[in-house]
Amino acid sequence: MAIIAQASIDQVKAAADMVEIVGTRTQLRKVGARWTGRCPFHEERTPSFSVNAVDKLFYCFGCGMKGDLITFVKETEGLDFAGAVEWLAERYRIPLSYEETSPQAEAKRERRARLLSLLEQAAAYYERNLWDSAAGAGAREYLTGRRLEETVCREYRLGLSPGGTVLAEKARAKGFSREELVAAGLVNRRGNDYYAGRLVFPLADARGRVLGFGARRIREDDPIPAKYVNSPEGELFRKGSVVYGLDRARSAITKEDRAVVVEGYTDVLALHQAGLGASVASMGTALTEPQLKELRRLTGHLYLCFDADAAGEAATVRGMELAVRSGFEVRIVPLPPGKDPADAVDDFGERLGKAVGYLRHRVDLELANPSSQEAFERIQRMIDEAPPGPERDEAARYAADRLQVPLRLAGGSAVMVGEARRKLLGAGERLERDFLAICAARPDLAERYLSGLDDRHFDNPLHRRLRAHLAGETEADEELVGLRAELDATVAEEGLDEDVARELVLRLEERLVRRELAELSGEDLARTVELQGVLARIRDALGRVESELR
Repeated sequence: MAIIAQASIDQVKAAADMVEIVGTRTQLRKVGARWTGRCPFHEERTPSFSVNAVDKLFYCFGCGMKGDLITFVKETEGLDFAGAVEWLAERYRIPLSYEETSPQAEAKRERRARLLSLLEQAAAYYERNLWDSAAGAGAREYLTGRRLEETVCREYRLGLSPGGTVLAEKARAKGFSREELVAAGLVNRRGNDYYAGRLVFPLADARGRVLGFGARRIREDDPIPAKYVNSPEGELFRKGSVVYGLDRARSAITKEDRAVVVEGYTDVLALHQAGLGASVASMGTALTEPQLKELRRLTGHLYLCFDADAAGEAATVRGMELAVRSGFEVRIVPLPPGKDPADAVDDFGERLGKAVGYLRHRVDLELANPSSQEAFERIQRMIDEAPPGPERDEAARYAADRLQVPLRLAGGSAVMVGEARRKLLGAGERLERDFLAICAARPDLAERYLSGLDDRHFDNPLHRRLRAHLAGETEADEELVGLRAELDATVAEEGLDEDVARELVLRLEERLVRRELAELSGEDLARTVELQGVLARIRDALGRVESELR
C-alpha cells in the first residue's frame, strides 16, 4: 500500500497543536510546564491526565493510556497510523506526499479517493434537488409534516433522489465510469438511480466522509415496498460499521460523556433539533462491535432508546450485552408502546432521567416470562455473572421484590490501577523506570549517564529497548513511544531531576556489582576483591549524593 513520506509525517507533527487536539476531548488546565485534565479514555472525577505540549506526549496516571500526538488521534478517532496522519493533515491543511510500494497500492488508493469524491458530489446533488427544485416539494412537505425544520435537515445534508438516469449522466460527464457508479452504490445494474426518487440520508464516517446513503419511501407509487433501503454493501459502505450522525454528535457526546442511541435517522434529527446533540442511530436495533468501537472513543456511557417492541427483541438484547461486555455503562430509556423517540421529544429529557440500568431492564424482560421458575433461574444466573456494584445490587433487590424470592449475591474483587499499581512495582523496577524517565525528559542527562550503562543494568526487556533508543542505538516503535510518554509524565509528577539521576545511576551500578559478587561466591578471589573496591567507591559516592540532597 502507499506509505506516507516521513517528511510529510514530520511536517504534520510540527504543525499540529497538541493542546488543541486534546482540548477537543477534555478541558485542560496549565500547571507549570504541563497541561492536566480529566482523562478522555476513562471516567474519573480527579484529573490525572497529563500532556507535554512541547514534545506532544500524553499519559494518564489513572488508566495508563499513553503515547504521542499520533497515538492520541488513533485512539480517539478510531484510525490506524496512516489515517491519523491524514486526519491531522486535513485539519491543519498540510499536503501529504506518498512513497509508493507498488502500482497496485497506488491504484487502490486512487480508486478509494475517486469513490469518496463521487459520493460527496452525489450528496451535494441530492441536496440541491431537495431544496432548489420543484420536484422536491413533496419531500419538503413530508419533512414539515414530521416537524423537522429545514435548518436541521440541511445540517444533516438530507437530499432527494431524482430517479432515472439523471445522476448517472451527470457523473459520466465529469469522468466517472459506470463501474464506479455501481461500486459506490449509486446506480443499479441497469444504470438507474439506486434510490428511485426517495428522500436520502447521507451515511458518513466519523470524519464526515460520505460512505453511502439511506433512502426513505415517500411516494405511494414507489415500486420498492420497503420503507427504507440502504446502499448495497461494497468497498466503502458496511452497514454494521456506521453510526448515523456520529460526525455531528462527536463534540456533544464528549462534552456530556454519553451517547443517546436510537433506531432511525429521523429520530436523530428530531432529538438534535430539540437540543439533544449527543444522539446517534445504530442503523437498526442491534449494536455491533465496530459501532461500539467508534462510540468507545468518545464515551463509556450509552443511553439506548428503541421502541417498546424492539427493546425486547433478541437481536437488540444481544447488542446490549455486547455493549456491556465492551465496558459500557448501559441504560435503557423507556418509551410507551407505539412511540418512537421522534414522537417523544417534548419530554425526552425527563425520560433520560428515568433511564434504567441494563440489568434492571433484563430483569423486566425475564419477568415477562410466564414461568416464574425459569425467570428466577435466568435472573439468578445473570446476577451471578454481573460485576459487583450498585447496579447489580439494585437489580437483585428489584427482582427479589418482584419474585418474592431472595437472590444471592456473589462476591467480587477489585483491580488496582494508577498509583496503586505503581506502588506495587518492585524496587528494582521503579529504579529502572525512574532513571529512564529522567533520561527521556532530559536528553543532556541521557547523553551523560547512559554511555556507561548497558543491558546488564536493566532487568525489564522493555527498559533495555528504551535504553538503546535513548542512547541513539535504535529507532522507537509505538510501544517505546507510549513508554516514553508515560515516563515523561512521571518526571513532572514526581519531581525527578538531575540530582535524583546521579543517585539512580549509582544505584544501578551498585545493583550490578552486588549481583556479580553473589555469582562469584568467593571462587575468584582477585575479581571479588576488585569488585568489593568498586562497591566501596559507589557507596562513598552515594553517601555524598545523599548528603547533598538532604
